[in-house]
Amino acid sequence: MSRPSVPSMKNEWILSSHPKPHAKLRLFCFPYAGGNAVIYRSWPELFPQEIEVCPVQLPGRGNRLLEPPINRLDSLLEVMTEALLPLMNLPFAFFGHSMGALISFEFARYLRRNKGLEPVHLFVSAHRAPQIPRARSDIHQLPDQEFIQSLKKLNGTPEDALQNEELMKLLLPVIRSDFALCETYEYRRESPLGCPITAMGGSEDTGVPVEHVAAWKDHTVNTFAMQLFSGDHFFLHDHQKQLSELIFQNLTLSALAR
Repeated sequence: MSRPSVPSMKNEWILSSHPKPHAKLRLFCFPYAGGNAVIYRSWPELFPQEIEVCPVQLPGRGNRLLEPPINRLDSLLEVMTEALLPLMNLPFAFFGHSMGALISFEFARYLRRNKGLEPVHLFVSAHRAPQIPRARSDIHQLPDQEFIQSLKKLNGTPEDALQNEELMKLLLPVIRSDFALCETYEYRRESPLGCPITAMGGSEDTGVPVEHVAAWKDHTVNTFAMQLFSGDHFFLHDHQKQLSELIFQNLTLSALAR
């Protein structure tokens, strides 16, 4: 029996001005390293009333700028579970891009281990399957200038921001913390998830080749699908409408059809 729909709760972890009191499902969206919930600001309008988009605002950014960022995944999962569990009174799905894909995957496994809950669908974008070792060397402990030079090479931070010393002074602790979270992550083998997984990648993303996207199939006993989009690692920004349509189609086939 499905859980009853209730109005959205005000929650500092969720950045949303589009509550949907009659939603049948909540879609939690997790940001990439250095990003915040604002990257999903247009998503609530891309989905029908049955789906309430919940952009997750991690500590240290946006409206939570004064909070210290969390630089270890295990610690993040613990506090995030306490904060977001009240919003899981409806069926829920996860979407994560890059670092957000890693967070959403481990969050799904954490909830299964500790709360007996699983998302109805896991959408992972622009991240290699977690069992595949990271190819790049660590950069989160580099001195500021070397760290900034490494960010330039990764092409994930706008050049204008990198050239703005005052802005970088503000952003650097969060970006460094996010890289520490990813670079200290250690994959632990568990049984595959019971929910379907859809993995997405960029056709020109040299850091996440197609075979690394396809390897996500090992993490579900349910259906697996893969979709490539034109663009590099940040194809997310150019394909929001197509991504939302793909997510909605998959949710319609599973959770919303119940």
